[in-house]
Order: sequence, then C-alpha cells, then structure tokens
Amino acid sequence: MEAMTSGSDTTIEVPKVIDQEQVDFFVENGYVTVPDVIDADELDELKADIVKVARGQYPCDNIEPISQAVDDTEVLRSILCIHQPHFVSPVIEKYVRHPKICGILSQITAAHLPWWDGSVKCMQSMYFVKPPQFQGQAWHQDEVYIPTRDRSLIGAWIAVDDATEENGCLWIIPGSHKTGYLYPQREHERPEEFDFAPESYGFDESVEVPVEVKAGTLVFFNGYLLHRSRKNRSDVYRRVLVNHYCNAWSLLPWSLEEGERVANADRRNVLPVSGVDPYAWKGYQNPPQNVHLRQCKAIRDMEEDG
Repeated sequence: MEAMTSGSDTTIEVPKVIDQEQVDFFVENGYVTVPDVIDADELDELKADIVKVARGQYPCDNIEPISQAVDDTEVLRSILCIHQPHFVSPVIEKYVRHPKICGILSQITAAHLPWWDGSVKCMQSMYFVKPPQFQGQAWHQDEVYIPTRDRSLIGAWIAVDDATEENGCLWIIPGSHKTGYLYPQREHERPEEFDFAPESYGFDESVEVPVEVKAGTLVFFNGYLLHRSRKNRSDVYRRVLVNHYCNAWSLLPWSLEEGERVANADRRNVLPVSGVDPYAWKGYQNPPQNVHLRQCKAIRDMEEDG
C-alpha cells in the first residue's frame, strides 16, 4: 500500500443539493432521481472521453487501442462497457468526485443509519454504451457483487443520453431494498433480451416501474434494490456512467486475501469523496489492473452473421 499523503483528520466538504423530502423518498423506495445535475458541456465531455479511453489515449495495459482508422461511430458500436475507467481517465475521476453528485451522496448513501456523518467513498466506475440492439441485464442486486458491512452500497447512475423504455432504461422494484435480503440467482432463458449475467428470482415482478430520465439526470439506487434493463430496441445509444459508493465507515470485503477473515477484510483501492476516511491510517492500494473494455457481443454476432 502507498503511504497516505494527508492526515486522517482531512474532511472533504461537499454541498447539500437535495431536500429532506427527497432523502426520505430514497430511504423509503431505495432510489431517487435528480434531474439537471450534469449540464450539456459536461455531457459532451463524457461522450468524448469514452472514445479517448477506447483509443488508448490514456496508458492502460489491459485495453488494446482501437485503430485511428476506425471512426468514432464505429468505436462506440463495438463497446458494451469499460470497467474502472476512473483509474486511468482523469475525466472519469472528475465525475466520480463531482461536487453535486458527492453532495447528494453525502445526504443519502447511509441515511438509514441514525449516526451516519455523511462520509462516502467510491470503489467502482462502469461506463456503459449499450449500442442499438444490445441486450440489457436481467434482475439483480448490486450487493451480490459488492458487499458492504451496513447495507450502504449505492449506485450513482449518470444518464449521458436520454434513457427511455425503447432504448433500455432502468426498471426497478420500489422498496425491494428494505429487508436486506439477497435473492437467489440462476441462469436466465432469454438471451435475446438479457446478457450473460445471471438473474435474481423469487419475487413479484409485476410491481416493477420504468425509470425514464433525461440526459444529465442522476439516478441513485441502493445496493439491495432489485433492478434490470431490457434490450435497446431503438437506433440510438444509451450511454451511462454508473459509479458505486458506500459509507466510508463500512469495510469493503470484496474478497479475502491470505490471513484475512470476513470480519476484517477491507480493500483499499478506494477514493474518499465526502466527509472523512476513518481508515486513512491504513493507506491506499494502488489501482488494480482490472481496467478493461468489454465489447458488444450483439454487434459481433451481427457482424459474424453478415
């Protein structure tokens, strides 16, 4: 681990952005939408940056640069997702730390905990392109993949394009986070609709609601909230940068390393974004070499068939 460069008493100040009614809505329903957080110039910056990452304009051993002979449209058509781009792109890191986004996070991430002080840290970024005709992801809960100690995992979903039912917006089951129950998973039987990820099951799907939003809107959702997205049936992209955060006081047991127990495992390749980092004395791990670009299987299949 690298030695920390600032004292553990360092506090990251962020603005308060939403009102108490919105905070209460999040606690009750497990999600909240906040429009007009990201402006048009910022959206243009985000749109341009994913192409830069894919073209290898930021050093990254795990991403083979796409040829300059391929135009930007073709670059986008080939990408499903870039995982952890904030480790290589200063632009993506800027939006991980965006003051308005982090201000909202400081109000809602662990608002269900009575003594929470608003401290938040980030552990993941994922930039989805979702080209036309690409599948969505079946029902799931993010806490299955990123466990926290206090049910505080939260996704901050930045709509880079308008998200509609036609192009594959989020669908959620309001309130499904409340019990803290992780539903079992199985392989789904709809490869034309959903990608390879397994689906959660054992609940009433009839109460799902679509979350259609305009570009620049933030959708925040709890890690236990059941959510999915369907296939993009439009002729436009549905780009979204989704970053994951949790209460800074929660340990982050992504995996167990030699000598660790479940009770003390704590990955430290994190970015503090609000309040204090109570574990700053541990230092920070260098970013892992897991930045990678996932190509769009639907487009590859179409090309092979053609």
